[in-house]
Amino acid sequence: MTEQQIAITLPNGHPMRARWLRPDSPNPHQAGIIAVHDIFGYTEDMARIGQRLVKRGYSVLIPDLYDLPGSKPLCVVKTLKAHETGAGQAFEQLEACRLWLLAQRDETITQVGVMGFCMGGRFAVLYASRAPVQVVAPFYGGIPRHAEALKGICPAVGGWGRRDLIYGHHGDRLASHLDALGVPHDIKTYDNVGHSFMNNHQSFTFKKLGGLSPLRARYDAGAAEDSWHRVLAFFEQVFSGAFSTGA
Repeated sequence: MTEQQIAITLPNGHPMRARWLRPDSPNPHQAGIIAVHDIFGYTEDMARIGQRLVKRGYSVLIPDLYDLPGSKPLCVVKTLKAHETGAGQAFEQLEACRLWLLAQRDETITQVGVMGFCMGGRFAVLYASRAPVQVVAPFYGGIPRHAEALKGICPAVGGWGRRDLIYGHHGDRLASHLDALGVPHDIKTYDNVGHSFMNNHQSFTFKKLGGLSPLRARYDAGAAEDSWHRVLAFFEQVFSGAFSTGA
């Protein structure tokens, strides 16, 4: 595996930092993944997630959505505003990543998937409804109330935790939207876990206090491993052409 930090040039000329991970043996489907971080940002936990994808042959690009011109606090505010409104520079950042993946020459990539967590899960769903990506894997992000907001979305695989008192019902909402839109999906809500069950942050705030919040945020190995099994199987189906993506 090769891992390096690179810069993705945004439309405004700003060089956004990103991690670029490449496998020793690429998958035969010429597929790469954009992995979108949670509210904690560009952490080592995202590198861990990227490495898991690389082990299955996927090239992975992990952008730092908080890397915008200006002070760090202001950049975080801008990103969170885009998260709530569904509009803003975060979507330009993701599109710059998609175009970079298709244009770079380290690996041949012709298909792109998006995987996101928490804040990144919502970004992934909204972006996948607007961009020509082949598959999306959102985890415990906020989902729009109306299916029409996701018209154009590609096949989706993801997970939520029902103990999450804020977003726990959003997995059911997404599954219902995808049924209404006729989009293939594997969306599962786990009864005994809360938010962030795929993320294994090592900070005191996450490990000691996350479970006390209304999100009931805590890593859960069982739900995480089941999710990885479903995600990787679904990715293989999509990238091998088992589903028509419309992209």
